[in-house]
Amino acid sequence: MRSKPKAYLVGGGIGSLAAAAFMIRDGKLSGSDITILEAAPNLGGSLDGAGDPNLGYSMRGGRMLTTDNYECTWDLFKSIPSVEHEGKSVFDETVEFNARHKSHSLARLVDSRRAKVPVTSMGFSMQDRIELLKLSQSDEATLAATCITDWLSPTFFNTEFWYMWSTTFAFQPWHSAVEFRRYLHRFMLEFSRIETLAGVKRTVYNQYDSLVVPLQSWLQAQGVRIYTGCQVMELDHKTEDDELIVTGIHILRHGRQELIAVADGDLVFVQNGSMTEASTLGTMTSAPVKLSKAESGGWLLWEKLAQGRPQFGNPEVFNSCIAQSCWESFTVTLNNPEFFELMTQFSGNEAGTGGLVTFKDSNWLMSIVLAHQPHFPNQPGNVQVFWGYSLFPDRIGNFVARPMDECSGAEILIELCGHLRFDLETLTTANCIPCRMPYITSMFMPRHYNDRPLPVPRGSRNLGFISQFVEIAEDVVFTVEYSVRAAQIAVYQLLGLDREIPPVTPHDQSLRAQFEALIKALK
Repeated sequence: MRSKPKAYLVGGGIGSLAAAAFMIRDGKLSGSDITILEAAPNLGGSLDGAGDPNLGYSMRGGRMLTTDNYECTWDLFKSIPSVEHEGKSVFDETVEFNARHKSHSLARLVDSRRAKVPVTSMGFSMQDRIELLKLSQSDEATLAATCITDWLSPTFFNTEFWYMWSTTFAFQPWHSAVEFRRYLHRFMLEFSRIETLAGVKRTVYNQYDSLVVPLQSWLQAQGVRIYTGCQVMELDHKTEDDELIVTGIHILRHGRQELIAVADGDLVFVQNGSMTEASTLGTMTSAPVKLSKAESGGWLLWEKLAQGRPQFGNPEVFNSCIAQSCWESFTVTLNNPEFFELMTQFSGNEAGTGGLVTFKDSNWLMSIVLAHQPHFPNQPGNVQVFWGYSLFPDRIGNFVARPMDECSGAEILIELCGHLRFDLETLTTANCIPCRMPYITSMFMPRHYNDRPLPVPRGSRNLGFISQFVEIAEDVVFTVEYSVRAAQIAVYQLLGLDREIPPVTPHDQSLRAQFEALIKALK
């Protein structure tokens, strides 16, 4: 009998990569006994970043990091060596980079007059404060599947706080009150500095090159088997002693159907659901094609597993209303420094120090961020890249008479220049690549506790779930941390490891953090 199991990971996102690393580092599995099956050409899942200066760069999104939180993420990346700095870990180089490039936004909100909105006050009325306190102090059983709008009055959604909080974390008024409450507690330190984003940490490059590439390189050096272009169609399973046991994995690879036999004792980890499923890119002359789960099939595996098994969650809660979970981003590649120079003059921030600039009166609720350059390792010195997104892509623009999700990259640049009052010639050389993501905030949909499975569902012997759609007490979705923590929980439980998982830091129980949040709320 084998002393160590083999492990199969369905999906190649950051959660699966983290799970593989934990199995090797803490579970002492051989890398050659771990197989990652990914349908896309590259690993990384939602942490993507690709392109070149000629065709343009593209990123679907960018993730906020903090060193005050993200306990499991940093526990992992303290063990992963940098690909550029010998003798240093990814954590080391990230901390050193942020010591040199500190976030302190001077133009967090901009109004229709092109004026920087004063944001020292959160803009709360006494009613707003009372309602926000009531929501934050309610338990999750009470909040249940309610929306944020069920707890807060209409005036709250016009406060400076809401514009900053919602665009920093991508909340919509109709999203889950439970998730909103979790964010208030998990990021209480950010509540007090939301106007400057002083707690935000960035990676050296985009998060594909800074997190995925070094982690993938380390895994490959350990012998992990990686199969891209490999779609998992279905799982064979049996029930024994009221426990579900996965016995086979049906894959489609190079046009051929194959069956991977899962032996007794082997483990299977599935990334159930995907926030970037069915995402599509546009060009300077065309809008992204509108797809849904029907065309992509990425939710199908979870839907099949959940049929008749309530302990495996309810995917329909999250993927049934694109109108409530969709927004659109765009990546702009320049080979003229004028736009960056004008933004520095306007905002007062050098690229990489300002965070999001949100145009609060934009019909699309557009925001942009200029990261430190270069943002890609292969980016020439005369090329600049910036990213932006809009929470309401279905609305008619202020300067373009059509919804954002029907706009080409060129039309998005017209809208951006209109808000900034920049001449369009400033972006003559620009290449803007829009990206539509129909399920990008699907994990924020109102839900009941049992709509998400545990990382190792009740009644599962060898199957674990790793994604943004599992239930982890106290932590918050739409973060790298959530996927990494899910991976660590699932791996440790299925392998029976007794190493402690880094707990969620209880900043919300700190008297100092509570006092600073109170002072901020009263301003």
